[in-house]
Amino acid sequence: MKTVHLYDTTLRDGTQMREVSLSVLDKIKIAEKLDEFGIQYIEGGYPGSNPKDMEFFERVRGMRWKNSAICAFGMTRRVGKKVEDDANIKAMLGACTPVITVVGKAWDFHVTEALRTTLEENLASVFETVEHLKRRADKVFFDAEHFFDGYLKNPKYALKVLSVASEAGADCLVLCDTNGGTITSEIARIVKETKKAVGVPLGIHTHNDAEMAVANTIAAVENGAVQVQGTINGYGERCGNANLCSIIPALHLKLERKALPEGNLRKLYAVSRFVAEASNMGQWLHQPYVGDAAFAHKGGMHVSAIRRHPLTYEHIDPEAVGNRRHVLVSDLSGRSNILSKIQERGLKFASKDPNTEKILSEIKDLEHKGYQFEGADASFELLARRALGEDEPFFELKGFRVIDEKRSEGEAPIAEATIMIAVGDRVEHTAAMGNGPVNAMDNALRKALEKFYPEVAEVRLIDYKVRVIQQGGTGSSVRVLIHSGDGESNWGTVGVSHNIIEASWQALVDSIRFKLWRTRREQPGEKDTGG
Repeated sequence: MKTVHLYDTTLRDGTQMREVSLSVLDKIKIAEKLDEFGIQYIEGGYPGSNPKDMEFFERVRGMRWKNSAICAFGMTRRVGKKVEDDANIKAMLGACTPVITVVGKAWDFHVTEALRTTLEENLASVFETVEHLKRRADKVFFDAEHFFDGYLKNPKYALKVLSVASEAGADCLVLCDTNGGTITSEIARIVKETKKAVGVPLGIHTHNDAEMAVANTIAAVENGAVQVQGTINGYGERCGNANLCSIIPALHLKLERKALPEGNLRKLYAVSRFVAEASNMGQWLHQPYVGDAAFAHKGGMHVSAIRRHPLTYEHIDPEAVGNRRHVLVSDLSGRSNILSKIQERGLKFASKDPNTEKILSEIKDLEHKGYQFEGADASFELLARRALGEDEPFFELKGFRVIDEKRSEGEAPIAEATIMIAVGDRVEHTAAMGNGPVNAMDNALRKALEKFYPEVAEVRLIDYKVRVIQQGGTGSSVRVLIHSGDGESNWGTVGVSHNIIEASWQALVDSIRFKLWRTRREQPGEKDTGG
């Protein structure tokens, strides 16, 4: 099996994405995760550009790395400067990394217009920089910036830049589609022709401005590239860099190229989420391979087919990348969806149970009213348990009142909720404040229930979303989706009403009742899989 080397630039190119800002500690934690994952090269940043990157290199210098080599990044010497006097060159060497990646111009247009110098001076800059760095570092990679644009306009000069870098000692020549606009067939042709012209290993670095970064990377590998540069989740400037979360499984599972240590591909889903959390970015639901919708099935015909054989509607086994299959329940659902979802929740349910049709009918009726169970597995499970005759509400609402008061223009509103519930023959009447009406109602409900059910204190609201589902101005129907957790698992619940407080109440109550069901009623061996 052929090997492809992975070069991650999340900590440098990825941080140029407009929404991403990483602290030094964030960068170290991500680097440690990438090392554990098995990435061969981790580009830590540009030590000559900012104090944060300089601190990163100082802090990682004494750390031990199991699989990865840390790389410093920088540019070729400035026009008219001596290489030994260039501050950026000194900063790269001062990072004391075993690998240095240096970027230089490969497009004659950029040389004359951006650098405002001669083509010969640019060649001298490339040669002197690579030679100077190679005498002081274990490996030097040369990123040929705008290589594909340069090759299309002036192939002789673009190849001359590579030749000069090779003569100076570069260990890998990385062909960059910097503007991200080259089409895949051109990438394939140019990489193939370049491989014949140079004797040094080739790498590929693509951007996603034309939505082809992953395809272009794969085409480059098929035509001779042995190093792949990209970022986790495709983070990067403008439209992003090539997404390693799509490239890595494609290399392993489609091209049979080895890129990670044995067994580590299953960590991909977790790595994607770790980097998203560290970057304070929401996870892309529909991201190939690692998105929660990547193996989600909604149509009844699809679910019926995958119950017979998953390959009918899945191009790989989800577990190969650490993901899992999701069966969604909606008004498009058929009997197969219901049965699969019930089995997924660990409920005991006969395949020919007439309650299946009852649940299906109720779900379709509820979704017609605006309910959505695709992100509310806990509400679905409670619905199924009611159909099985296992319903136990745990408490009964006797009434609640919510007051939201604003006393003056400059003061924040005050929210207070009063609630009365019955648990058995005991009635509890209590009140609580909150930073809004829903929070006040949540606090009052917990306060009333905790003396009966102490485990309620473990429930934490993770996310709260409101969607307008029937247009009617301020009188529109709304759907409230709540994501809750208790430190061990997470679950989703839903409520729908013309009144946002009522919709929130429905979702809150389902969240609490689901927690009580799981901790007090589940049989040994049953386990929640999360919502």
